[in-house]
Amino acid sequence: MTSPRDEVLAEPDGPDGAAPTARRRRLPRRLLVSAAAAALALASGPWLWTTGAARGHLYDAAGAPTADVVIVLGTAVAADGRGPSPRLAGRLETAAHLLASGRARVILVSGDGAGASGDEPATMTAYLVERLGVDPRRVVADPFGLDTYDSCARAREVYGIDRALVVTQSYHLSRAVTLCRHLGIDADGVTARCPDCPTTLVVGKSVRDYFASGKAAWDAVRRRPPAVNSPQNSDVRDAVAAAAGTARRSAGG
Repeated sequence: MTSPRDEVLAEPDGPDGAAPTARRRRLPRRLLVSAAAAALALASGPWLWTTGAARGHLYDAAGAPTADVVIVLGTAVAADGRGPSPRLAGRLETAAHLLASGRARVILVSGDGAGASGDEPATMTAYLVERLGVDPRRVVADPFGLDTYDSCARAREVYGIDRALVVTQSYHLSRAVTLCRHLGIDADGVTARCPDCPTTLVVGKSVRDYFASGKAAWDAVRRRPPAVNSPQNSDVRDAVAAAAGTARRSAGG
């Protein structure tokens, strides 16, 4: 008389030599591995798009090409609300260097005018003018750059920019350049200074940007309009024309 255990042991092996019960145990593992691989590919696709599309368009300040406009992307201001955070200060200092070195004529500061930490564009403008000595006539503020996509979309649609340098930290730069280029701006990225950024912050921001690339791709695919629609604004074009006129007069003696 055979026991149930003997009957299980007596089950014929399958084609791969494994008993049916062993094959059944392996099947869920294979499904989990396949699902994990699919999820990784889905998450990595947008990141690969943003990094690949920006390749060849990323520079440091010393090697940056020229453009009439440099776009500085906003981020949180200092905790006391009295100035930019170290990361934002680094972006502004890099943009001021681009102006001083003749690589750009005008700065567009784009951020959230009603941000949780304070008025980003107002803080950025004040720092450029009062601390870095930039001519206020060469600074234009967009208070409705609520995220990277909106900053790029509004730079093109509202301010009429079709060529620009984009300044932000390295972990953010590829996504910013790719979005601006996708939205019709011939953009090159310039890595902002970040001397006080600890490694933990850079790693954390890089991970955040990896996942943010998914939203960027979705916004780009559906060509999302910016959150705030504004009429066309000639401030950037007027500032560029004025700066060009001043340069011509200076060159003519």
